[in-house]
Amino acid sequence: MLQALREKTSGLIAKIVLGALIFVFSFFGIESYFQAQNQTWLAKVGKNEITQEAFTERLNRERQNMLSRMGGQGDVSIFERPETKRAILRQMIDEELWVVANEKYGINVTDKQLRDTIAAVPQFQTDGKFDPAVYKSLLIAIRKTADQYESETRRDMAWRVLPIQLNSLGTVTPRDIDAFIKLRDQTRDLRQLTLAKPAAESVKIEDAAIETYYKQNSAQYMTPELVSLDYVEIDGAALKLDVAPDEATLRARYEKEKARFVTPEQRLASHILVQAKGSDADAQKKALAKAQELAAQIKGGKAFADVAKQNSEDLGSKAQGGDLGWLEKGVTDPAFEQVLFSLKKGDISDPILSGEGYHLVELRDVREQKEKSFDEVKEELGKDLLESERERRVSEETGKAIDAAQSDLTSLEPAAKAIGSTVKKTELFSRQGGAGIAANPDVLKAAFSDSVRVEGANSDAIDIGGDKKVLIRLAEHKPSEARPLDSVREEIRAKLVAESLAKQAKEQADALLDRLNKGETLDAIATELKLKASESKGTGRRAANLDSALVTAAFKLPRPAEGKPAYASVALADGAYALVAVDAVHEGDVSKVDEAGRTAVLSQLQNEAGLSGVLQFLESMRQEIRVEIADERLTSQ
Repeated sequence: MLQALREKTSGLIAKIVLGALIFVFSFFGIESYFQAQNQTWLAKVGKNEITQEAFTERLNRERQNMLSRMGGQGDVSIFERPETKRAILRQMIDEELWVVANEKYGINVTDKQLRDTIAAVPQFQTDGKFDPAVYKSLLIAIRKTADQYESETRRDMAWRVLPIQLNSLGTVTPRDIDAFIKLRDQTRDLRQLTLAKPAAESVKIEDAAIETYYKQNSAQYMTPELVSLDYVEIDGAALKLDVAPDEATLRARYEKEKARFVTPEQRLASHILVQAKGSDADAQKKALAKAQELAAQIKGGKAFADVAKQNSEDLGSKAQGGDLGWLEKGVTDPAFEQVLFSLKKGDISDPILSGEGYHLVELRDVREQKEKSFDEVKEELGKDLLESERERRVSEETGKAIDAAQSDLTSLEPAAKAIGSTVKKTELFSRQGGAGIAANPDVLKAAFSDSVRVEGANSDAIDIGGDKKVLIRLAEHKPSEARPLDSVREEIRAKLVAESLAKQAKEQADALLDRLNKGETLDAIATELKLKASESKGTGRRAANLDSALVTAAFKLPRPAEGKPAYASVALADGAYALVAVDAVHEGDVSKVDEAGRTAVLSQLQNEAGLSGVLQFLESMRQEIRVEIADERLTSQ
């Protein structure tokens, strides 16, 4: 759900700059942050802490996102690697730096921005409109209060505000656009000579060389450590529920949870804010006088929205004519709320004093409170009751299994017997996972933990999703061991042959390139080798008819002097080498790019310039704000 919210944040520019930032954050210099600490937090940015719980939640979310993108087939073991954990923590640290920067410069997410963002989440809508009842029920489903979810959402929005604003500051001139087009659309006249690969028959690898390589690289030829598990499964879907909700029970539940089925009265409001600049009476008096003057303008015939656009000091709503959207009780200042809910449709209030200053409020529309009847929600209540009973039974059965497993630490048979089940067994699997429960990251982590793998203990209950929990214990362990030399001899021989051939090919190409740079011609060398050079005039950077490595190398070469080609040697995708000559360079033709094309270039260059500014600002924040990481806690996660 939070992911759906993120995808709503601020459109194309936001996606471009935030996507680039996340890529950079993941790989840029995390080592500069690490200091050994022994604290309860995982990282500290200034005074702000990143807790182990927050990191674990983020790690799990990234894991689930990857599985969603890859249809559930991704290798989740990468999330157990230290480098992955460091990259994710680095991203969280940089996000926290932006939050600190927001606090420093007084940048906030307004209540209206928060409401609009949440209202735009499709999961919270019915027929394309925000539905408070759906919102509340979904929050219950994910076990969050409205305050918790809105606080998380506000924070998630907040760290994006400053990067997006900084990104918009990138400046680009027409000359910059011309220079970019000339470079982007540049073409080069090329000649290439593909060299014959050395013959594999020319390479002889002695057994002694194979044995030496095997001894020096034995770590490459180890079998993976393997385990298999005994496990007991508690499956909520398979439990027989002795519940048949009668109407009286459902009605009682309806009365108990009636507030859940009520959509409170909502009011569509606009406001004009006049800030009281200072806490003294004189400042409030001046603000009141200005608010009264604006009220007089509106009573004199000026449109409320126009007056708001020209005079309101609420930057979050000013540009929208003071629009605050649909409001319900409990979300605004009490004095503001009292007046708003006393107005009639079309009314405009007298000045209202709040902690921010004086407000003029216009009530534009009213949605009356709606309450779903028992008959409308009877089916939903029945499903909820069954689900509650299922959760209770899963918890009860899990408790029985745990108690039995703790009473006999040598087997899971008592646990299985306690819940009328049987002990199941997995196939052998490695740390990369296996089939069935062995694909679950939490099961993997427990299976290779010291308590299960080394001490042979029964595990705690592990939630594997879908109302299923398992208890596991080690059934079989196969430590990693060296593969016999005879089983890898030919594999090593092939590797050494390939390395020798690659070395010969490179040495030949380098020697020929040296001759070209000393004045010999490509045609002369081609004749000597009984080969023929091919020609490709007007080759662009994205030429599809040539090996991409050859094109890349050609465009890295300097502009050739008159009559003196520039040369390079290139390793091609198939393992062969080629010699490439650049005979001429032709600048891109600016006149062939229409206005739409120039606008696209302008946008690209502005984003690049803006991103550069964003990264420079972030680096300055890194230097200014103390960042600490409890390295031992991270590696133990």
